[in-house]
Amino acid sequence: MLSATCKYGIRAVIFIASKPGQKSNTGLKEIAEKLKIPQPYLAKILQVLAKKKILHSTKGPHGGFYLLVPASKLTLMDIIDAIDGRNFFDSCYLTGERCNFDKPDEGHCVLHNDLRKEKVRLEKFFSSKTIEDIVGQTASDNSVMI
Repeated sequence: MLSATCKYGIRAVIFIASKPGQKSNTGLKEIAEKLKIPQPYLAKILQVLAKKKILHSTKGPHGGFYLLVPASKLTLMDIIDAIDGRNFFDSCYLTGERCNFDKPDEGHCVLHNDLRKEKVRLEKFFSSKTIEDIVGQTASDNSVMI
């Protein structure tokens, strides 16, 4: 459903948001080491998020990343949109063709209408979860790992 790239992006944003000081930079090396994500791969992901105006990127020895969008306003769906887009159920499991989930099936796919409902449900879920909510949950539950 979500790509590994998107999952890494979500984890990185949560990590950045969990740091004290909204406008203080979190270094790429620190994020990569803590989350065990290859640094060159992570750099590309974070640059995508910077281009989409979710993160601010600063180069140099004191560079790094911080959130441009407040964690209270930034949702999981915002990150998914930026990295994977909204087409996480973009092809039919039976025909392999691209589905149009904006309208009911016209008799081509027996799974379409059920998948359509699930896509709507997941979009609502991802749109309702803010980064602030997740950071709060991880801070209050030490067993939760990013």
